Amino acid sequence: MTGVHQLSRADARRVAVQAQLLDAERPADLLGLVRHLTLLQLDPISAVTPSADLVVWSRLGPAYSPAELRDALERRTLIELNALVRPAEDLALYRAEMAHWPGQGELREWQHARRDWVTANDGCRRDILERLEESGPLTMRELPDTCAVPWGSTGWTNNRNVEKLLVFLVQRGEVATAGRKGRERLWDLAHRVYPDHPVVPTDEALRRRNERRLRALGIARARAPEVPVEPVDVGEAGEPAVVEGVKGEWRVDPSWLDRPFTGRAALLSPFDRLVHDRKRLTELFEFDYQLEMYKPAAKRRWGYYALPILYGDRLVGKLDATADRKAGVLRVDAVHEDEPFTAAVSAAVSREIEDLARWLELDLVRAV
Repeated sequence: MTGVHQLSRADARRVAVQAQLLDAERPADLLGLVRHLTLLQLDPISAVTPSADLVVWSRLGPAYSPAELRDALERRTLIELNALVRPAEDLALYRAEMAHWPGQGELREWQHARRDWVTANDGCRRDILERLEESGPLTMRELPDTCAVPWGSTGWTNNRNVEKLLVFLVQRGEVATAGRKGRERLWDLAHRVYPDHPVVPTDEALRRRNERRLRALGIARARAPEVPVEPVDVGEAGEPAVVEGVKGEWRVDPSWLDRPFTGRAALLSPFDRLVHDRKRLTELFEFDYQLEMYKPAAKRRWGYYALPILYGDRLVGKLDATADRKAGVLRVDAVHEDEPFTAAVSAAVSREIEDLARWLELDLVRAV
């Protein structure tokens, strides 16, 4: 296959690890890191520490302080969009898409339904925008629910009208997250929050987003099923590749190929982009992993919030640990070894666990 990169699984894994800045050469600072990764996913679960902070610590190491992320969000060098932290300048890559909400071309049934629901509740939409204009930023509880048509769902969002409307107003580019009051989001008019950069046309924005996503992932599928939060595919970005032993064609960022590789140990968030695409995780890393916090305790294999363990270019196990801040301890209940650790792996993983406890300012308590 002329013009197609021929990669072993090890080649592909090393590309992925280096692209996610998880090799031995650590990045220098938070803003540069997020600009490269393109995003940090926010998640309310804090069994060890908030996911976004764990993702940053895994790369920057003990010099990182979570206050840096809070400060960057307050200064708006980083901005929250749909529960993702992005560099402020990247908002220009989403504004054209917002203007065409709920989509361009032939709409799907669910897009029609969302558009019709927002149209039916245009009075509530205007009430919310007027309240924010007068008094924003405000929490969701401070916004009026004057919806004429309730949001219908068989799930937990049933009748949560303002919550759903805010989601759509963010997607329309009318409202934005302006900060936090405790654990509650503050909402304001988008033009007060987003930088006034020139809007990038839709096709150009999509191309650049695919290129940046591939740069951050290293290797990805050109096409993949839609997933929540952020796509895992990259269109025609990069160059075609095949991976030995894996069916189908991949796209690879050639700038990551043929680089010398020096790995290290790292403890990863369950939402880390290295492991987030579970299909790619299985195909390239041959790593069996699920986030088990939604399973009954008796059915968990690795723990409520087990952290994948990286060593070199392999994912070698899972860490079952919990930060008990009231007791002042990081409690390690298990280190699950996918294959028996060598002495070198055991020592490196142990050092990472100790470093995590020190960074959290907790005493380390091992049940194993």
